[in-house]
Amino acid sequence: MVRGRVRFFLLMFFAFTTISQAQTTAVVATASMGMALVSEGYFVMGSNDGPDDEKPEHRVFVKSFLIDVLPITNANFAKFLNARGLRNDLGESFYDDDDRDARIHQLDLSWQADLGYATHPVNEVSWVGARDYCAWLNKRLPTEAEWEKAARGTDARQYPWGNSKPNHKMAFYGAPYNSSAPVDAFPEGASPYGVLDLSGNQWEWVSSAYRLYPYSADDGRENQTPGPVRSTRGGGHDSSEDELTTTQRGRNLSRNPKAGHHNIGFRCAR
Repeated sequence: MVRGRVRFFLLMFFAFTTISQAQTTAVVATASMGMALVSEGYFVMGSNDGPDDEKPEHRVFVKSFLIDVLPITNANFAKFLNARGLRNDLGESFYDDDDRDARIHQLDLSWQADLGYATHPVNEVSWVGARDYCAWLNKRLPTEAEWEKAARGTDARQYPWGNSKPNHKMAFYGAPYNSSAPVDAFPEGASPYGVLDLSGNQWEWVSSAYRLYPYSADDGRENQTPGPVRSTRGGGHDSSEDELTTTQRGRNLSRNPKAGHHNIGFRCAR
């Protein structure tokens, strides 16, 4: 009887140890990828108090997913350009390198971030370039719903860090045209899932076409051809406080998904 109990407890100990090790391995692997886990479930998307394109508030179910803790930097994207070139097989441009606001240039046949901008978020990247960069890493762009849940959590917070007004320890905003800051410079602005730089610095491309709410992943807005105007989220370096909310949507319909822009970057999901 005693031997049976000892054997039982030994089996339970080894099983618990194995599960704990597996969980630890999964957490370490996720951390090594620089991604945060967003758990599945419902959250409130949109706002009844904001602009018309944020209305109405509605509950959306999102499956669990991983999202980059930090936006893609100029140094990151330069590696992609060195591997893939400036255009895809259809001739669609990944990056507007000849724009005066670009921070990545070719030097001695190698794409490199401009001096002092390696760790700043990439700009002048097209939606096509953002989509193809993520695919290059076996990732994808987050949907608009995923982006908002990663920023907002399940408590309907106004900003990634909570409901307190922004300050310059939380986000980079209200700054001169085409300025930026390193992507890891604002740890106090972390979202409930530990995702950084979701407000300010650069707007971020998402996979979703810009359409009115309620959001539905099944209504065609997640078609990954670059034709429709795509949504951007999070506000940029030249944004005001009211553009830094978790519900703010980029409404500038001139944002061609095949062109780069001085204040739009991105991050990937999986």
